[in-house]
Amino acid sequence: MRYLEFSVPEDEAGRRVDAVLRSRGLSTSAIRRAKHRPRGLLVDGEDIYTSYLVHPGQTVAILADDRAPSGIVPFDGPVDIRYEDDDLLVVDKPAGLTVHPCAGNWEDSLGARLVAYYQTIGLPAGFHPVHRLDKGTSGLMVVAKHPAAQHSLTAALHSGAFHREYLAVCEGLPFPAAGVVDAPLGRSDDSYIRQEVRPDGKPARTHYEVICPGGLFSLVRLVLETGRTHQIRVHMAHLGHPLAGDFLYGTELPERISRPALHSARLELRQPFTGAALSFRSDLPEDMARLIPS
Repeated sequence: MRYLEFSVPEDEAGRRVDAVLRSRGLSTSAIRRAKHRPRGLLVDGEDIYTSYLVHPGQTVAILADDRAPSGIVPFDGPVDIRYEDDDLLVVDKPAGLTVHPCAGNWEDSLGARLVAYYQTIGLPAGFHPVHRLDKGTSGLMVVAKHPAAQHSLTAALHSGAFHREYLAVCEGLPFPAAGVVDAPLGRSDDSYIRQEVRPDGKPARTHYEVICPGGLFSLVRLVLETGRTHQIRVHMAHLGHPLAGDFLYGTELPERISRPALHSARLELRQPFTGAALSFRSDLPEDMARLIPS
């Protein structure tokens, strides 16, 4: 069982224990789940109520495990785990693998593979992604092992504590070579999938920089301020330079690449409970690299 433990400093004397836990990033629902479980909420090893008033030097512990695994059926498939601790995983997802089970991919998905992996290590955990990648997008992705970690990491997702950097191959050469696309996004009126730039959409900002210019294709580095559905794909198409192979917002190129040329290349984040700095990089996949001029 996974307990999260926190020491009470002098300046928190007399606070309710649930307030102390919320200040550490725990959600109200996680606290509620813990208090209804035997030895789910402890102070110095003793069961307490959420109304308990803490004292300096005491140790507050909360049970962070899932009560039961998710409903995802496990699937025995490879998972490239780049980092693992008691609270989270960083995985390198291959292109073509969906994150969740969905129509056409009910059996095999990243979620199903991770649930199978959890079973092999005896961890009764469900699938708790912190962010998502499209089926065709490859690269780094963070997955929490329990709801408390998911809540804390998701809260940090669009802050300076969580940095995501992507590489994309786009058609042509964007001008200027670096800039910010600030264009609101929303779902197209005639599609359940397609997104578009529209004045009534949600705010969306993408920073881009050309790092390898070319005539037919260029390699671009992108950093997200927001995380809208298909944000990079729509914003690059909005610039007039859709991603190579993007069947939805550009031109399908099956003879060159079988997917939109997008890769999650770099992640920097803080471990949600220890505060440790974590940094990861993933090399450009071969199918994208061969599009870049030598």
